[in-house]
Amino acid sequence: MSHDDFKFEPVRGLPEALPPGEVILWQGEPAPWRLARESLALYWVAGYFALLAVWRVGVSSTEMPLVQALPQAIPFVVVGVVACAILYLLALIQAKSTVYTLTNKRVGMRIGAALTMTLNLPYTQIEDAGLDLRPSGHGTIAFALKGDTRFSYILCWPHVKPWRIRKVEPALRCIPDAQRVAEIFAEAAEARVAEPKLTLVQPTAMAAE
Repeated sequence: MSHDDFKFEPVRGLPEALPPGEVILWQGEPAPWRLARESLALYWVAGYFALLAVWRVGVSSTEMPLVQALPQAIPFVVVGVVACAILYLLALIQAKSTVYTLTNKRVGMRIGAALTMTLNLPYTQIEDAGLDLRPSGHGTIAFALKGDTRFSYILCWPHVKPWRIRKVEPALRCIPDAQRVAEIFAEAAEARVAEPKLTLVQPTAMAAE
């Protein structure tokens, strides 16, 4: 029997149905492997344990033949593999519980594995956006917000621009085909911001003739 933890969502990735006139332009999620590399330092952890294994073999080889010293690295290799597997699993869980959404009016982010939350970022409240594009085509789009809008770095991590703690910038992290997504965002945001605003003016009393 299948089970969907987000079955209560009227629209996937959003807490409520779209209002009239709003349409979804794109939806996606982080690439787990890229998320593990960039937010959980997977390669640094793997390199650390590899360095420990080499160091152990080097030290042991001063007291015994190299053939006998090589097995001394096995515990470090095993622990390193387990640590990297855990990091990848965490990244996979984060990625699968995340839905990024671009509509013609806002950026929506359903994030969080244990504590799920949804961020709604209207285009009119986004001051600037930056694209960190990698050679693989994956990338991160971070949003600088206007005014005093504040988010918790800890609660939003890893879906934020790294090290921007004082003024958190929510981000679409490690998304595939990031260039195309950035273009969709730019076109939608430009159209939304340029959209004329209709202001209701109260009629004034006409002067008596």
